[in-house]
Amino acid sequence: MIETRKQDERAILIGLIYPGQDENKAREYLAELSFLTETAGAEPVDTFLQRLNIPDPRTFVGSGKISEIAAYVSDNKINVAIFDDELSPVQMRNIENALGCRVLDRTNLILDIFAKRAHTSHARTQVELAQYQYLLPRLTGMWTHLERQRGGIGLRGPGETEIETDRRIIREKIATLKGRLKKIDKQMATQRNNRGKMVRVALVGYTNVGKSTIMNLLSKADLFAENKLFATLDATVRKVVIDNLPFLLSDTVGFIRKLPHDLVESFKSTLDEVRESDLLLHVVDISHPGFEDQIKVVNETLKDLESAGKPVIIVFNKIDSFTYTVKDADDLTPAVKENYSLDDLKKTWMAYDKNHVTIFISAKTKENLEEFRKLLYEEVKKIHVTRYPYNDFLFETTSSSVD
Repeated sequence: MIETRKQDERAILIGLIYPGQDENKAREYLAELSFLTETAGAEPVDTFLQRLNIPDPRTFVGSGKISEIAAYVSDNKINVAIFDDELSPVQMRNIENALGCRVLDRTNLILDIFAKRAHTSHARTQVELAQYQYLLPRLTGMWTHLERQRGGIGLRGPGETEIETDRRIIREKIATLKGRLKKIDKQMATQRNNRGKMVRVALVGYTNVGKSTIMNLLSKADLFAENKLFATLDATVRKVVIDNLPFLLSDTVGFIRKLPHDLVESFKSTLDEVRESDLLLHVVDISHPGFEDQIKVVNETLKDLESAGKPVIIVFNKIDSFTYTVKDADDLTPAVKENYSLDDLKKTWMAYDKNHVTIFISAKTKENLEEFRKLLYEEVKKIHVTRYPYNDFLFETTSSSVD
């Protein structure tokens, strides 16, 4: 794999404020980039923002700003500069020359995190493929000595340059990885077909919203879950039974703003769990200040996956951490934050989605968990009885309580 990470790296984060964009929104995006940076193992030291109509084609930010950043890098022993957009090969080379430190863009950073998080052979293969696809168009001006990984003589054609050798080796690696993934995809498709016609439910949502925690609660499993981005890469499927009703529940990789296209393509077989599901549990971190934007990102990604028309339950999670600011009429009184109660939340606009069923829970404190299980039971039952109409009498004779 292509390593991009050092544990002791000090990083600066750079972004743009585009026309019509609020500065607070741009700073919120850099806060997410900071979280990504920490997840990758580096220390975010400072941030830089500039208001531009479009990125500078040479150095992303303007000449004055790049000089300011270069001085900061020199004075503060910065190892890496991370940009919140994808950089062209020309921009990356020019910025590295100007700053005198390593340069990463958002895509490269996310790929690095995926490489760190990939534990199974399937996930490692998917990430490695995306890494090489990202690297291939960026070889101009670089000499990576990839031929040393192969060894042997007679590997170079007459007059072949070092960059051409690198490109050929990477294309061969990409072809090999695609072939390996094709076999894995076929195996996973067979596994899905062997599950029969049992109702399939998929947990989807922005990264770090609590999907794995909810999976553990519903399936009584013990999946890895922590307060880090992309804690889950492999799709995990568990059989869940609520009362007498069985169904399959899958936990999938979290979505994120500007999720690299190569990653979406590489993780096709993992995301097939979403495509082939009957019901989606769209988990939302209601305590996040930008949760409405996160909902839009997830909906757009589902549209790209041709899964936007499926039945959806929107699960507003982390209600134990959701607060709102109270400001008295007296300007001298400092604003305070108070928690919404569950009853308060049920009266908000979030509870009145015309297109989707909604519910509010805290997976951490298990608040409203039983109502969530009952709702899930009813929604799965609607699908189940259309698939197994002869089982209707089972539901009619079962008590309404849900274990």
